[in-house]
Amino acid sequence: MAYIETIPEADASGDVAALYEADLGAVGFVRNLTKAFSLAPEVCAIWVQLNTAIKARMDLRRYELATIAAARRIRSSYCMLAHGSVLLDQYLEPDSLRAIVADHRGGALEPVDVAVMDLADKVADDATCVTEADIDGLRAFGLSDSEILDVVLAAAARCFFSKTLDGLGVEADARYRELEPELLSALTVGRPVANA
Repeated sequence: MAYIETIPEADASGDVAALYEADLGAVGFVRNLTKAFSLAPEVCAIWVQLNTAIKARMDLRRYELATIAAARRIRSSYCMLAHGSVLLDQYLEPDSLRAIVADHRGGALEPVDVAVMDLADKVADDATCVTEADIDGLRAFGLSDSEILDVVLAAAARCFFSKTLDGLGVEADARYRELEPELLSALTVGRPVANA
């Protein structure tokens, strides 16, 4: 669901049809987020290119932790569910993910991961509040300036994408309802998940 009229799958052609076909090949259905970009497929292509470049520079686990920190701060259920699912599939058990979502400083993560999530949260909330001490804190854990830039890029990019979806009323795909109820509840921090 979205507040704007999107291009139905049956009417898709050209770049929009290619976007829809890519979703069908990757996940077996056309995601709500893809439909939302059907009126601007060139923007979607640039977003994919930008996000792919940022993600390629980072350790995937770090990217996902930074992303959920930013998504939680800006209350993006769609991005929390999508990126929380990646963490669940590849790195964390459900109890650990729930604990991190509830309070990433609660002991389930190494201090460097906490610092990464702190910075991503701060960037998403009010980037003007980031201080040199925040950056120095990550340097103290051994992160290079390039790695610190990557955390900021991941958080800032998440703001663009999440706010675009939420600004259009896009709900996370109904398939996320397959998550266990406690995890679904923990990751649904803003808009509800679509019913169908």
